Amino acid sequence: MPYKTNKDLPENVKNHLPKHAQDIFREAFNHAHEEYSDPSKRRDPDEELDTVCFKVAWAAVHNKYEKGEDKDWHRF
Repeated sequence: MPYKTNKDLPENVKNHLPKHAQDIFREAFNHAHEEYSDPSKRRDPDEELDTVCFKVAWAAVHNKYEKGEDKDWHRF
């Protein structure tokens, strides 16, 4: 299900990512939800839509942020 605001994100995302990273996550998740709602557009058509969306969203976050030794996420 797409997320309207960052307040709607799962707790593990809200509690661990900085606001900008949350924005990236939400936008990537929502875009993937729209893009891959048709199973034939997924690499694995049997994979659940939410699973695909979470993978895309986390990959987008990893393009700009990394988890530091302090366990916090930092922009690079």
